[in-house]
Amino acid sequence: MEAIKQLDPISRAVIQHRLSAIVEEMGEAMLRTAFSQILNASRDFSMGIVDRDCRLVAQADHIPVHVGALPWAVRALEARFGDDVNPGDVFVLNDPYAGGSHLPDVTVFAPVFAEGERRLWAVVRAHMGEIGGASHGGYNPSATEIWQEGLRIPPMRLAERGRMREDVLEMMLMNVRLPREVRGDLDAMIGAAHLGERSLDTLYDEFGRATVDAAIDEILDGAEARARSIVAEWPDGTYHGTAYLDDDGRERRDLAIRAAVTIRGSDITVDLTGTDDETNSFVNSAFANTQAAVAMALAYLIDADIPKNDGVFRLLDVRLRRGSLVHPHENMPVTLSTSHPSNEIVEAIIRALQHACPERCMGGWSRRFRMSITGQNPRNGRKFIWHLFHARPGGGASPQGDGWPGAGEWHSVGGIKFGSVEVSEARFPLVFERHEFRPGSGGDGQYRGGVGCDLDLRVEVPAYAHTAGEGIRHGSAGIAGGLDGAPHDYRLVTDAGVQHLATKQFGIEIASGSLLEIHSAGGGGWGDPANRTPEARARDTAEGFTE
Repeated sequence: MEAIKQLDPISRAVIQHRLSAIVEEMGEAMLRTAFSQILNASRDFSMGIVDRDCRLVAQADHIPVHVGALPWAVRALEARFGDDVNPGDVFVLNDPYAGGSHLPDVTVFAPVFAEGERRLWAVVRAHMGEIGGASHGGYNPSATEIWQEGLRIPPMRLAERGRMREDVLEMMLMNVRLPREVRGDLDAMIGAAHLGERSLDTLYDEFGRATVDAAIDEILDGAEARARSIVAEWPDGTYHGTAYLDDDGRERRDLAIRAAVTIRGSDITVDLTGTDDETNSFVNSAFANTQAAVAMALAYLIDADIPKNDGVFRLLDVRLRRGSLVHPHENMPVTLSTSHPSNEIVEAIIRALQHACPERCMGGWSRRFRMSITGQNPRNGRKFIWHLFHARPGGGASPQGDGWPGAGEWHSVGGIKFGSVEVSEARFPLVFERHEFRPGSGGDGQYRGGVGCDLDLRVEVPAYAHTAGEGIRHGSAGIAGGLDGAPHDYRLVTDAGVQHLATKQFGIEIASGSLLEIHSAGGGGWGDPANRTPEARARDTAEGFTE
């Protein structure tokens, strides 16, 4: 059937909102059916619709660093299987060098056919609480190669014409510590992808293939036009910004992400070739993850109501150097990359563009200092793995106002949640003795960075932990004259004394009854602190945001 020549605006608007509703519905289904805490409480998953040309058509407001990499995952899938795709098939991958983010992020794909021809993919990416490898929970600070980080899955067929490939599934579950949870999460992902597939089938049935395809083209073109109209107002030139990682967990400190951002009309070239060399640690960022981080930075600078799809990202030309932190040689470890250096890639770009569009740039959102704890749960006799998502750090301030307290990091901008304290205490042998905002942690400015949190967490059983993160040396960037936020400070308090925890530490022994004191970072401020009003400062004091 030939594509229609012109589409009425009402049909286009209806289809655009239907596409958005479908990915949102997929996310709600995932939230209600996933097994693990990291998904059904903290929402560390994302949904997208990608067409056969590998264009991102629609996404839900979940985790930006996930979604920005999905087109590269579909590219890997198309290259591997081509036309060998049938209705009822389900595919899976997690390989960072084949469009994945990092090994814990598993991606499931369901093809969508219309009038006998494959048109779209319904895609689900979710962070598994366990993915095998040398350390529980998927982050291995001691890894020097990717195979030490967990199970590596190339593009594979997980179900064929509606029938699960039990041999592939058994292989995957054999290589993880918590097969029950991983199987439950995989089932939830497959269910969410099939829900998206059925809803898209209905959309095609109602409007016809030609109309839906034409609407998608117009939606992408419209997003591109709106984004270009914004960027065209920025002064032409090349702008420079640098952000630093604390260390690689080994001998290197203050690793630099250097961005040279060139504006020419409505085109943006982001040159990261000046970034420091790759490291034999897990802070490298594979190609697709780096592309996602650059796309995030642009998405944060344009109007919130512009759909963040392939049309917007057509403005970008990204230049990388093989062998750098942001484009490592294949098989280098990369597990921390979705947090770091993704966070620093965004921050370097925003630092650069504060000179071109300060009225659109936010202060830095905080770095991620994660921790996973494992032990034996006496309540059910099973091994547990708990991921720290509480005590979220502060978000950056903006020209519109103060940053959000406890909002999180650049790579998720509030998309990752912390679960109920009461539910966490019921599910795990943990006691939350304090969980409140951290006064004075937000960077000062005309608008103040969001404050982080203070958490006192009692661990009731013998356990051990790994840390994997950033932000005890470098605080969140102040922008346009604002000050940096306070960095993280994590401590383990035992009868033997106080141990300050490093951000990349393997095998921390936790005696029963020990206390974790978590003081999370604050967001960066925006604008000269001298311009903050006396009324705002008085309110900060009254509300406990400053000391």
